[in-house]
Amino acid sequence: WEITLDRPELLNRFDAQLETELTHVLRELAADESARAAVLLANGKVFSAGGDFELMLEANADIAVRNATLDRARALLAAMTSLPQPLIVGVQGAAIGLGATIVVGSDVVVASENVKLGDTHTAVGLVAGDGGALFWPQSIGMLRARRYLLTGDLLTAAKAYEFGLVTDLVSTPTDVAPAAREIATRIAALPPLAVRGTKNALNQVTRQRAGEVIETALLAEGVTLATEDLVEAIAAFREKRDATFAGR
Repeated sequence: WEITLDRPELLNRFDAQLETELTHVLRELAADESARAAVLLANGKVFSAGGDFELMLEANADIAVRNATLDRARALLAAMTSLPQPLIVGVQGAAIGLGATIVVGSDVVVASENVKLGDTHTAVGLVAGDGGALFWPQSIGMLRARRYLLTGDLLTAAKAYEFGLVTDLVSTPTDVAPAAREIATRIAALPPLAVRGTKNALNQVTRQRAGEVIETALLAEGVTLATEDLVEAIAAFREKRDATFAGR
């Protein structure tokens, strides 16, 4: 299988449609017993710029939209953490926010040297509830996860590789897809029961941790979706000015 995020004109930002479609595709992949591995790529110069600002503002103003947003996050995380096939992600450009969560939650991460990666939830006034608090500590340890989730700072590809968020580093964006496909092909050629059994065991580790973390994190993110600080952060970003946060 090969899955491609294809909203390059919008920097592959996740609105309700794209998040729902990705969850649906991952569920279809999980149900395909003939599939032995999958590759996730993105079109354009950016892998994903994260969540859609317009959706965030709608969620800020409407509790029904807010609850639906959290439900989609739950569904996507459930699909990712129960996927029986290895997921190899190819990152050709920046992966931010939810985009970074999807990258870090995959099994193999191939990235080009130009890439920057970061979970910027706090920078836009949100709790890192849709996977950051789950996947980052597993990959880089709790202390570094605290450092980067609390600041929202971006990592270069080289630093992400050093820390363990990237498994395979390639020179240019055009090298990403071939390298990801080559790894997927090698995994697909291995004994399928051994691969699936190993993946299931690894999933179990993540799911146990998810049971402790995800609901708390998502509920906290839901609270921050309703704040004035979120609106101010988005306005400041768009107006290219410093934000002033009131803590409400």
